[in-house]
Amino acid sequence: MKIGIPKEIKAQENRVSTVPGSVAELVRHGHQVYVESGAGEGASFGDDQYVAAGARILPDAAAVFETADLIVKVKEPQPSEVAMLGPQHVLFTYLHLAADKQLTELLAATGCTAIAYETIEVNRRLPLLEPMSEIAGRMSSLVGAYHLARYRGGRGTLISGVPGVAPAKVVVLGGGTAGVNAARVAAGIGAEVAILEIDAERMRFLDITLPHISTVYSNETNLSELLTQADLVIGAVLVPGAKAPRLIHRDLLRRMPKGSVFVDIAVDQGGCAETTRATTHEHPTFEEEGVLHYCVANMPGAYSRTSTLALNNATLSWTVLIADHGVPGACVARKELAGGINTRAGKLTCRPVAEAHGLEFTDPAAVL
Repeated sequence: MKIGIPKEIKAQENRVSTVPGSVAELVRHGHQVYVESGAGEGASFGDDQYVAAGARILPDAAAVFETADLIVKVKEPQPSEVAMLGPQHVLFTYLHLAADKQLTELLAATGCTAIAYETIEVNRRLPLLEPMSEIAGRMSSLVGAYHLARYRGGRGTLISGVPGVAPAKVVVLGGGTAGVNAARVAAGIGAEVAILEIDAERMRFLDITLPHISTVYSNETNLSELLTQADLVIGAVLVPGAKAPRLIHRDLLRRMPKGSVFVDIAVDQGGCAETTRATTHEHPTFEEEGVLHYCVANMPGAYSRTSTLALNNATLSWTVLIADHGVPGACVARKELAGGINTRAGKLTCRPVAEAHGLEFTDPAAVL
């Protein structure tokens, strides 16, 4: 199969979908890999490394899309990339379509097979999303602590406190991969941390594994009580493939301390606050109701080399599977892959996305 690796063009996105080591593995399987010149520079991988691994360098994205059958990316296709997609393409990337009806419709209209990393589920886990959730979770406590500084717009609270002064109160919404990593880092630098969660078994697990962190059942009363005292709130809720639930409404936000910080990891899926809107690394924050919001839609892109390597560790075996067998054959070999297919042959094949936008759903088995 001909595999294309374009350069990411989303604002401040420095990750690359495939590292030279992964290229070498694909070539070993008999595939041809085409890399856009400069695609790996943001993650400190040069064209010469890709050539040494067996790739061919192409001058621009148009050449990559024209040549390749399988396009492997990091982020959802931007408008200029959507325009280059057709029925002959398989697109393998993060899509987060539940947050973007326009992209959903445009992508389906291309006729391409679009497979989303974040909707491939194996034994109730999301193995291709987890590495980025780990990074975003760990980042969230660090950027939250940084923006609590008065000169960054926060209320001037040192997250760890000092002898005689209490540490910051951190509330994490959701006890999944992102939430656990956020809580671990926040507690590790001295904060007082509570995780809001609805799954009783998950709370028992967190209570055993994170003894210095409180678990609280997530309901409106507990959420309101904790948020009115919080210095830093981290939104880490996730419903696989679906739009994030809006847990924080504007009236609740008004009751939070002035200068507190809200980091919404769920922004890719539409965000878990009424006031969430996507920001970039260049302009990461805005203020609403006296609360500083950090809503960067590609948080792991800030640590592009670490994120790229972690992403490749998770995606390579699936990329090889698709390249070796084609999409129908790969779905036979690993039935979980079918859950990753969001669009195929002009049809919308991911139920949570269809429900989020009120669009018609087609079972992927019907178009495989």
